[in-house]
Amino acid sequence: VQLVESGGGLVKSGGSLRLSCATSEPIFNTYEMTWFRQAREDRRQRDWVAGITVGGETNYTDSVKDRFIISRDNAKNTVFLQMDNLQPEDTAVYYCNADNLHSDSVWGQGTRVTVSS
Repeated sequence: VQLVESGGGLVKSGGSLRLSCATSEPIFNTYEMTWFRQAREDRRQRDWVAGITVGGETNYTDSVKDRFIISRDNAKNTVFLQMDNLQPEDTAVYYCNADNLHSDSVWGQGTRVTVSS
């Protein structure tokens, strides 16, 4: 399985972006999909942002609730993260992760989001 993120960019505070994570094959019936972000490149910590389970349940970290929406398009093998009302603290490299909760966890290469004040 390979993941390719896209959709990052530079946006002003209050603006919106939609991130995409395209998978190389249909996996949503066996893999949970999650978005993480890494705010500092000098640290390896990636913070969990939002996730969607195999069954379609969505969850969000408190700081993005009511602003971000995770969704997936099964026909396109793509997961999305719609981000509205972006704030400077949302600036980070965003990573997509696919995890089958057994032995396989796959990461994309990341897409950078920069929010100016």
